[in-house]
Amino acid sequence: MQKIHAVLHKALDQAVRWSLVPRNATEAVKSPRPAPEQIKPLDSEQVKTLLKAVHGDCFEALYTLAVTTGLRQGEILGLKWEDIDLANGVIRVRRTLTRRGGRLLLGDPKTKRSRRTVRLTEATVEALKGHLAHQMEQTERLGDLYKDQGLVFATGKGTLVNPSNLRKRSFAPLLEKAGLPSVRFHDLRHTCATLLLSRNVNPKIVSEMLGHATVAITLDAYSHVLPNMQDGAARALEDALR
Repeated sequence: MQKIHAVLHKALDQAVRWSLVPRNATEAVKSPRPAPEQIKPLDSEQVKTLLKAVHGDCFEALYTLAVTTGLRQGEILGLKWEDIDLANGVIRVRRTLTRRGGRLLLGDPKTKRSRRTVRLTEATVEALKGHLAHQMEQTERLGDLYKDQGLVFATGKGTLVNPSNLRKRSFAPLLEKAGLPSVRFHDLRHTCATLLLSRNVNPKIVSEMLGHATVAITLDAYSHVLPNMQDGAARALEDALR
């Protein structure tokens, strides 16, 4: 409904400019609020199944990174090796992949809070090390044919990965191969957040990892996890007052 309102508003604006109608009737109508995003996170066993299915794939490190850091797809595809400190196990989000005028470009992150540093799990560090070794072999093999832009995740020629191609040619077949439900790539971000919150990780920490503008956004988005956290809080109080 929101998109329909936007299209009508734009069309009637043009009609007013052409003097075809006296006024834009949509001005008197409040724009419908977008429907809440339906979150379909994978559970811990499904994540293990996913990572097992992608083992040995050229994008194994990408999916490992997605479920262990909660980075957005554009942030992952915009990463450069200069953003990753494998020795200390941290990653710095400094840019994101965007589409403008039909072209793929690297631009600034979504918000100021999106520029952040995220700690990596040991498994993610190992996956990235393996990915780097494979990429270096590929670069040496192709020589000048490889357009090295310093990207962590690139096409076979070193260029930016098209997000649509990643979803259609890699992610969808991966889910089918693993026998997992059809979810969006963005649900891997939700998966990371849900797993952390369900294990009583402080929502403030989760919010910082995800790059949310405020912790309130995190709490609103993942309120379905909070009842379990409240149960844990109640048990903690009972233990403290025994």
